[in-house]
Amino acid sequence: MRVIPSHSILMLTGLILAPLLPGVINRTKAVFAGRHGAPLFQTYRDIFKLLRKSAVYSRTTTWIFRANPALGLAAIVMITALLPMAQLAAPLSFTGDFILFAYALGLMRFLTIIAALDTGSSFEGMGASREAQFSALAEPALIVGLAALVCATGRLSLSGIFAALGTAPAANIPAIVLVAAALLIVFLAENSRIPVDDPNTHLELTMIHEVMILDYSGPDLAMILYAATLKLWVLGALIVNLALALTDLRGAVLAAAFAGGMLVLAVAVGIIESSMARLSLIKVPRLLAGALVLAVLAFSFIVRSAT
Repeated sequence: MRVIPSHSILMLTGLILAPLLPGVINRTKAVFAGRHGAPLFQTYRDIFKLLRKSAVYSRTTTWIFRANPALGLAAIVMITALLPMAQLAAPLSFTGDFILFAYALGLMRFLTIIAALDTGSSFEGMGASREAQFSALAEPALIVGLAALVCATGRLSLSGIFAALGTAPAANIPAIVLVAAALLIVFLAENSRIPVDDPNTHLELTMIHEVMILDYSGPDLAMILYAATLKLWVLGALIVNLALALTDLRGAVLAAAFAGGMLVLAVAVGIIESSMARLSLIKVPRLLAGALVLAVLAFSFIVRSAT
């Protein structure tokens, strides 16, 4: 009997469990609101329901609009292959893969933006403009945060970074905490969560991500919805990995801790969205600038401690 490699199981776990995270977030928000809420597996049901429907396309759209769902899904699946689990290496790992990680996320966002512009809708164009503005502030925070981890470990791959964090000097722990805080803000912004965006709103004048996909339906919308859950999983895994990399967990215990950490993060997102309101659009850049400041401080602390 052929044994599936552990790193392949890691990737399959993300591909299978990613749609569970929105269910945990929504159930947490329902508990805080005193409601029962939707089933935990509602996202799975929505995806399978959309796959059974047919897609409808506007006459104004071109091949760009139709290619976006498949290309975006392919990009995020490739990113999932770059993702390690603390000391457990990713299925795909090489020197400089953290740069590909950031650029692939940018490619996914770029495809969504140009697809929204391809519809010719003023509402979707407005959402695309906001997405481009906020991503210009979120991307530097992500890259500087990853650069800080590179300086702390001396490794140039995501697998190497998280494998070496456990042996990093204790003086770097405060800087790693700052990186985790910056990544949490980026996580909320990139996944269009409160306080940056409200994924449940239906007001075109305030939506960012959801307004860009209004014209999608059927299997195309299913791919976009699934890709969004994978993005939630991937960026959340960076934060969980930071915590687990500082421990000595191995094997099945590490896998259980990772899954538990992802669920705890989803619950934390639900608590955040239940306890605060969405920020006004003019305040979102300040929040993202704060994430960049945290990442720069972490980078500065690590460089100074090394010298």
